[in-house]
Amino acid sequence: MTAVQPSPLDTVRPIPEFEGVHQIWPRGDRLAAVRSAAERYRERFLSQGQVRAIKSFDIAAAPYPARFAFQGYSINVNPMISIINRMFVIQFEGFDGKLKTLVWEPTVAAGSAEAPFYNKLQKVSRSLRAEKLFVTYYNDPDTVLPRLGLRNSDVDYISFDHLHVQDVRMIMGSDTPIAGETEPRKPLFPNAKLLVHRKELGTFESMHPMQWAWYVEHGMDGVPADRLEVFDGDVELGVGVSLLWTPGHTDGNHSLVVNTPDGVWVSSENGMAADSWQPELSKIPGVKQQAAFYGREVVLNGNTLEDSLDQYDSMVKEKTLASPSPRDPKWLQIIPSSECAPWKRQWPVVPTHSHGGLDYGTITAPDRSPEQ
Repeated sequence: MTAVQPSPLDTVRPIPEFEGVHQIWPRGDRLAAVRSAAERYRERFLSQGQVRAIKSFDIAAAPYPARFAFQGYSINVNPMISIINRMFVIQFEGFDGKLKTLVWEPTVAAGSAEAPFYNKLQKVSRSLRAEKLFVTYYNDPDTVLPRLGLRNSDVDYISFDHLHVQDVRMIMGSDTPIAGETEPRKPLFPNAKLLVHRKELGTFESMHPMQWAWYVEHGMDGVPADRLEVFDGDVELGVGVSLLWTPGHTDGNHSLVVNTPDGVWVSSENGMAADSWQPELSKIPGVKQQAAFYGREVVLNGNTLEDSLDQYDSMVKEKTLASPSPRDPKWLQIIPSSECAPWKRQWPVVPTHSHGGLDYGTITAPDRSPEQ
């Protein structure tokens, strides 16, 4: 892969409150430091202003083993559940004072199907003629923006909390054809750059067997280096929007944090439902009981356990930043980027609470020159 340079500070700014906290030892002290840093940053983040607008869209529902969703704590009748992938369109004021548009999680289902886990699962479901029981499509990422009055060329940034099941070539374009195709891929969002954590990008360079099942092989091949904005640690993108490094689920995992009229929202795939961050409120059989038995305040999305202690700390970081919901104050405003579906056929693994989608402000088209 082509060497890339760090993102310039006019694109992102480091968050000093979190500097060094993920290196503190022993681990109990690290958790305390992460929590304390999140408390300090939350105060400053709230004082900086709000995003202009944010809208969420369901992209697809995909099958997922129930034993992964709540770290093996839940009691399952059906071994498979469905998770709903969400995409967010966020507009905010950048550090240069200009309106910026970020598209968060524009998953292309055809690419996700090529991740080894889903490729194998798809073959099994085809043999059983059961595909329609699992997969439901709602929206294609490249058709959402025109409904908001935007062109796909208006997008400044793309990002994912991590690159599991993402064929980045199908989103950012490639210099070389994907296997089975005759032409290089054109980008879905031609002027956007991919904001990606350096450790997440590095996973494609040398993948560990424990990571292999969830990444699309060759998924970064041919993606032009100038389409990438690589960052380290925790960063602010502009007024009311940050990307927090939340390692554990993957090495380069990061979470979206936005300030809205209702306070702070966090989007993450570290958990599968609101229950994951507040298991003491969960009505899913086994989740509340197991979390209490082990003395744990969060329950991990456990399809990967690259570092479960880091993932635990990251979820505490997320819940410390999130505001209580004004609609139901006992629940924190954390919205999974892939959420356990509230479908009766999954009973009893049904979320105790779901915030639904996000809809704040009005998405507006940027000023364009006459020839655009």
